[in-house]
Amino acid sequence: MGEGAVVGAALVAHVPTIVLPEEERRVLNDGKEISLVPGLHRLREEKLAPLAPDTIIVFDAHWATTVEFVVTSHERRAGRYTSDELPRGMRQVPYDIPGDAELAVAIGEEVTAAGSWMTPIDDPFLPIHYPTVNLLPFLQGSERWISVSIAQTADTDDFLLVGEAIGRAVARAGRRVVLLASGAMSHAFWPLKELRAHEASDPVHIRTPEARAADLERIAWLEAGDHARVVDSMPEFLRVKPEARFGHYLLMLGAIGGRACRAPGVRYSDYENAIGTGQVHIWFDRPPAGWTQR
Repeated sequence: MGEGAVVGAALVAHVPTIVLPEEERRVLNDGKEISLVPGLHRLREEKLAPLAPDTIIVFDAHWATTVEFVVTSHERRAGRYTSDELPRGMRQVPYDIPGDAELAVAIGEEVTAAGSWMTPIDDPFLPIHYPTVNLLPFLQGSERWISVSIAQTADTDDFLLVGEAIGRAVARAGRRVVLLASGAMSHAFWPLKELRAHEASDPVHIRTPEARAADLERIAWLEAGDHARVVDSMPEFLRVKPEARFGHYLLMLGAIGGRACRAPGVRYSDYENAIGTGQVHIWFDRPPAGWTQR
């Protein structure tokens, strides 16, 4: 078995709107399609299909664990998913996901060796979350999928350390892997009484001007490949409440070089609102000389 590698990575939005029927999406968005949906289709066609990865790792921003990180180690996850958050819109959704137990075990071992905490879990009753499920209709092919939790007690350096260990596990397991950081940027909702006036995707509806400005600033840095600036400014970004403390992105980044990563991002959607939160798809190609080189 040869040495594995992360062959592509992306920050992707998973908002419930993407799995609503198109007619309902247009009603919510002043008659227009949200750009997140065609963006996911393009990602599959232009990036995932040509790369044909062995495994996709989802850093799932809704899967909050407390005393450790967790990685799914099932041979297969299958069933029907109903969201406890929004059962009206996400109900009895079928899913069938081949897993990668060998890679999951290697991830657990590498994270533990690095001095953090990670447990592979194959319990058939382990819940699944919609940052994973909502991507499947758009992005799933014949590859294996595993999900990694976000430790809600982790700090920026924890996420980067664990991500770096995941990168070593990928190399050790001989897998060609794509990483999906499934989550939002700023993540503050409008109050219930006001929320329905802010369902359209126009970023004018982002919860605060400060959050919108912070998101757009970081999107520009990501497009320029200036990941170090994103990392170094995390204390400021945390003030606008990025989803999951931006752990989904930081785990992904740790696996592709951390703050030394120089891969420029390409947007696969507009920057959009989802009831106050900032959403975008950004893809990162692996540079020919490696993730830390242009």
